[in-house]
Amino acid sequence: MLINLTNHPSARWSEKQKAAADEFGEIVDVPFPQVEASADEQIVNSLAKEYLEKIKKIVGDNPVVVHVMGEMTFTYSLVSLLKAEDIVCVASTSERIVNEIENGKKEVVFQFNRFRRY
Repeated sequence: MLINLTNHPSARWSEKQKAAADEFGEIVDVPFPQVEASADEQIVNSLAKEYLEKIKKIVGDNPVVVHVMGEMTFTYSLVSLLKAEDIVCVASTSERIVNEIENGKKEVVFQFNRFRRY
């Protein structure tokens, strides 16, 4: 099972990313939480503990990999907690392609490359 804890639902992933995720089995999307800019470390760590429990409830005794991408301090806190529970965590890597368009504007496209372990 792959828990997708990001702001990017798996239904909108590229075929390449979906194919790479197949090795983990079923994908379960869990929306990434809103982490307020004013939140201190205690609030962020408390939120990470809440999500650890949420993830453990979803997976039960099943093997799981957690795809975590989002606000950096929450991600760090949650990944640390998950790894302490021997839960594998991955990030998605991508190529950033920038196209210059008219009036000095840029179009940025991220092309999935692979999943990488934390």
